Amino acid sequence: MNYRRAKSSGGTYFFTVVSHNRRKFLSQPDNVALLRSALKKVMKCHPFFIEAMVIMPDHLHALWTLPEGDDNYSIRWSLVKSAFTRNCPDGCKGDLSSSRIARKQQAVWQQRFWEHEIRDEDDFARHVEYIHYNPVKHGLVIRPLDWPYSSLHRYVRDGLYPADWGSNADIIFPDFVGKE
Repeated sequence: MNYRRAKSSGGTYFFTVVSHNRRKFLSQPDNVALLRSALKKVMKCHPFFIEAMVIMPDHLHALWTLPEGDDNYSIRWSLVKSAFTRNCPDGCKGDLSSSRIARKQQAVWQQRFWEHEIRDEDDFARHVEYIHYNPVKHGLVIRPLDWPYSSLHRYVRDGLYPADWGSNADIIFPDFVGKE
């Protein structure tokens, strides 16, 4: 398969990154801290801005903006995955025998990730909402603000969303928004 990724210098991208075999360990507090540390470490050498993010038990969604003149989000994800994997406790590592790639990534992550290049402000807003509503969509909480591993807390603190956003509502997203 000749897979091509959308890339624009200084672009904003929505990502879905999934654990190997959808194992549910990412939202354990120690693993969230490890993931945050990996992101910060990578950001020092390869800057980017996290517009929005949610860490779910078996996947995460993120919206990143890269600096002008830079379109290499793949190296960033590779480095984040590697930094996390190197420090991940044995409890998040799956079967290491399945393939060379799985052994390399210690069966922590699926080999690839899904990306979508954000086209305009409307697309941006829909993907931010998708990220913040994801814990409700998956039945983990009733109110989006109840999920602790979401940038929604920053959005509420900064006055961009009301604290009850997404509560008592079924938000339906178009098929082209988000990827599980």
